Amino acid sequence: MPKAVRQTKPKKQSPDKQSAIDELFALVVETTLKDHKVTQSKMFGSRGLRIGGKVFAMLYKGKLVVKLSQDRVNSLLASGDGKRFDPGHGRVMKEWVAIKPFSKDEWLDLANEAKDFVASGL
Repeated sequence: MPKAVRQTKPKKQSPDKQSAIDELFALVVETTLKDHKVTQSKMFGSRGLRIGGKVFAMLYKGKLVVKLSQDRVNSLLASGDGKRFDPGHGRVMKEWVAIKPFSKDEWLDLANEAKDFVASGL
């Protein structure tokens, strides 16, 4: 008889770490919203940023999730800086990558890159 596989829940961030991540994303939001074409919204219940009605970045489970070209996603995966984004239904989203917390400048650069990528398809 096969052994039952016990699924584990992802570890929650400590309150201090989560607060720092929220502050980091808030700085990205504040800076990105200076572009009057950018608006805030929600995706998968998380805070996100849109341009032209399309989400390009969001904070999801303590990570910055951005929409980028498949080549750029593959580059971030290869460097170890990102992981494929799975919103929880077991299927990854091809052009989306989840990035661990870095500095404001790194997250802001990725958010702007995602904004430009999504805007190019409008």
